Amino acid sequence: MSKRFISFVTMVVLGSNVLFAQSVEQGRKFFYYERYKSARENFEKVLAANPNNIDATYWLGQTLLEQKDSVGAKNLYQKALQQNGNAPLILVGMGEIELREGKTNDARQRFETAISLTKGKDVEVFNAIGRANVDAKNGDATYAIEKLNLATQVKGFKDPETYILIGDAYRKLIDGGNAITSYNKAFTLDPKYAAAKHKSAKVYLTQRNPEMFLPLFEEAIKIDPAYAPTYFELFYYWYFKDVNKAAPYLASYTANADQGPDVEYLKTDFLYASGKFGEAKDKALSLISQFGDKVAPRMYKMVAYACDTLKDINCANKYIADYFAKQNPDDVLPADYEELANLNTKTPGSETQAFVNLQKAVDLDTIPENKVKYITKAAALAKKMGDRKQEANWLGEAYKLKKEPTQSDLYNWGYAHYQAANYTTADSIFCGIYQSKFPDQIYGYLWCARAKQAMDTAMTQGIAVAPYEKLAEMAAKLDSTKFKAQIVSAFTYLTTYYNDAKKDSKTALTYVDKILAIDPTNQFANAAKPVLQKQLNSRPAQPAPQPKRTGGSSSTTSKPGGAAKK
Repeated sequence: MSKRFISFVTMVVLGSNVLFAQSVEQGRKFFYYERYKSARENFEKVLAANPNNIDATYWLGQTLLEQKDSVGAKNLYQKALQQNGNAPLILVGMGEIELREGKTNDARQRFETAISLTKGKDVEVFNAIGRANVDAKNGDATYAIEKLNLATQVKGFKDPETYILIGDAYRKLIDGGNAITSYNKAFTLDPKYAAAKHKSAKVYLTQRNPEMFLPLFEEAIKIDPAYAPTYFELFYYWYFKDVNKAAPYLASYTANADQGPDVEYLKTDFLYASGKFGEAKDKALSLISQFGDKVAPRMYKMVAYACDTLKDINCANKYIADYFAKQNPDDVLPADYEELANLNTKTPGSETQAFVNLQKAVDLDTIPENKVKYITKAAALAKKMGDRKQEANWLGEAYKLKKEPTQSDLYNWGYAHYQAANYTTADSIFCGIYQSKFPDQIYGYLWCARAKQAMDTAMTQGIAVAPYEKLAEMAAKLDSTKFKAQIVSAFTYLTTYYNDAKKDSKTALTYVDKILAIDPTNQFANAAKPVLQKQLNSRPAQPAPQPKRTGGSSSTTSKPGGAAKK
């Protein structure tokens, strides 16, 4: 064989490897842009030409996972391991499958084996381990950070994706500060890496801080106008606020995303947001018919929303039930349970089920403000149904969740307990928390006294006396004119208590005089005063106390300054 022929063969083989590498990189680029359809097609072409390409196999598996095809990914990785049981990336890929199946120990063993096989010097393996632990629900974000930090220590390290994954792990730990720091490091390594700005924006989006996330999103698409994920986020943000502003972002997204069902789903969403409810319903039904079992379950939800808006509750109930039956439980959103609860309230006989679904929304959501929103809805529903005890319980949960609960929040919580006849709890709220937090507000003293009164309607314990005296004192101190009615009500109670319970007309009369001092025309006081005065006058005078006897028999009496008379 001539050297010339050997050189030609070598050139072809090397050239083929370069082409394969370029194709894998192109597939990874599609993956980065979240164009999973194109990524999958690309990796499948690479594997069709070279079934043993480990990189293409790993990334095809990752793409399948993004497309919710965990079975396909598992089969792919299992087959690859049968051919090469020591391929580090495939071991990690299989470890991710095991994480998703809850086999955390098996997964950890595969990760450590992959690190050992590469002697801890392969950044891609560390990245894959980090990605697996971030993406899988059962993944360990702290472990991911530990391994990804090892990647940054590998000689010649310069991969921005590692810092992106570290940031994602911190986000999983709800540590926004360290997430932002990590994303900034990624951007420092590659100022054209739009994902770094996009991910930073997502942190602030979670915090509902548009002053921060909107500029960062805009910066991301300025850096890379082809970065479709950012157009998607901006579309959905404006989708709920201003459809006119959302429209251009939808157009940019569809221009840079893979064409297919997902784009059609977005267009359906936009019809609904634009108020074209009938058209949205018809398009969703058309997509359900077109794609059959492969249609995204949320199209059933779209039909339900449209029917609900169009006041067709039977239709809405049917399609929301189909949605829950077909949707992966892990992909059900808190808002889905909120909508189900909304339909419960409109379906006779199902009203109480709304509380169950709102509780599911609360349990599933991780954002305190959203939890409070669902709880507030439940409290309002309970109040509407006349179930004040349940209203009080829900309001208590909302109060505990709020970072800075207001005076009204506390009042509503306490008052609901009062209305529910939970007087002991109302007492603890108004006499304790409310008076402590808002000592210059009248309501804590007023409802403390009323709660105590309700606990002692027979006035046998006298537990409301001190609170009513405190109410009169604080009302006069805060504003005797403004709170005149509260002062009068306090003195009225005290008048009644001392007259009826204690049979002390004299003390009762003093409170009547106090009422008349601030309200001379008060009917109760003017009617009660003569009665009390008559009671005092009609009672026999108490005999004068007799002086103590000193010496002598019982038949003798003492005279001042004289001797005893016999």
